Amino acid sequence: MFKRIRKTLAPLTRDIKEFGRLWYWYLYRRGYKLFMQFEKIKGFIAKSLYRQRGRFSRPFIHVSMGGLIALGVTLAPVLAESFPGIGDDPWTDVPPSSIVREVTDDGTSTVVSDKVRDKVVEYEVQPGDTVSVIAEKFGVDSDTIRWENNLASVNDIRPRQTLRILPVSGINHKVARGETIYSIAKKYNANPQAMVDFPFNNFADNETFALAVGQTIIVPDGVKPNQIPWSPSLAVSRRTPDAGAVSATGQFVWPAGGLITQRYVWYHKGVDIANPSLPSVLAADAGRVVVAGWVDNSGYGNRIIIDHNNGYQTLYAHLSRIYVTVGQTVKRGDAIGQEGSTGRSTGPHLHFEIRRGGVAVNPLEYLR
Repeated sequence: MFKRIRKTLAPLTRDIKEFGRLWYWYLYRRGYKLFMQFEKIKGFIAKSLYRQRGRFSRPFIHVSMGGLIALGVTLAPVLAESFPGIGDDPWTDVPPSSIVREVTDDGTSTVVSDKVRDKVVEYEVQPGDTVSVIAEKFGVDSDTIRWENNLASVNDIRPRQTLRILPVSGINHKVARGETIYSIAKKYNANPQAMVDFPFNNFADNETFALAVGQTIIVPDGVKPNQIPWSPSLAVSRRTPDAGAVSATGQFVWPAGGLITQRYVWYHKGVDIANPSLPSVLAADAGRVVVAGWVDNSGYGNRIIIDHNNGYQTLYAHLSRIYVTVGQTVKRGDAIGQEGSTGRSTGPHLHFEIRRGGVAVNPLEYLR
């Protein structure tokens, strides 16, 4: 029986083998011809470039790069549709997790976004709201709401009243003729560097920080003159202690003495310490220097980064002088540079950051 089946299937088996053999030779010959043609074209181009002693190499590279760019531009819409989320605008597309919805007793609801705000927003006062509650909700201080809305007292609000809320604590100032960031900062007892660092302040000239008459500018942590603040001042003065332990322990000493002119906020990932005497800057903890100098064209200017080999790094920016080199080790309290005003700076100060796992943290929670 098996012999009969095998005999019946023999012609079919031979036909399948023959069919496969023919396909193999067809594909092999076609592939071989295409490969040889590609090699001939490549050889021709290589010989041409070689005979001209590289004369056409640069145009060839430029044409190739142009082709790649054109291909990328052509495929960009297709990739954007295939992978949702690419190219989304983080300032206009608010993730669901950044929405806070509050429902009041009468059934109405208020939606407040906790995303980074780039402009003044309006808020409708709800029953039971107070100035301090609204201030906490938006991450600003009570004085900011008071000054922007000309409130006479903390009780000078009522339900359904519309309040203007600044993106950060401070003053919203309209520029008059002849004013500069320095005169505005002096008027509101603020730091001009904070005005420059605020990412949504625009300048007529980014090199000189010139202002246009009539434009509005945010003065972070500004205080209205001749008024008693409702919120306590956050600026403090500290002195740098003597050098401590040799090995890194995660306990950071103050890198410079002086006045804290700008604190840690979402757009300013460190603290600014100003001292008119331009003191030496000290290593906050022991470690190895991984960056020293103005290594790029960034706003940090001359800076030093120390890796403490325990998950922490510290950064010291705007220095006028640098006393260390990359690769050397320093002890906590060693002088590593001198305070200055290099980079995107409006005056002598030290910009100091602490990074844990590559992420900036509030230095005031770690300095001792």
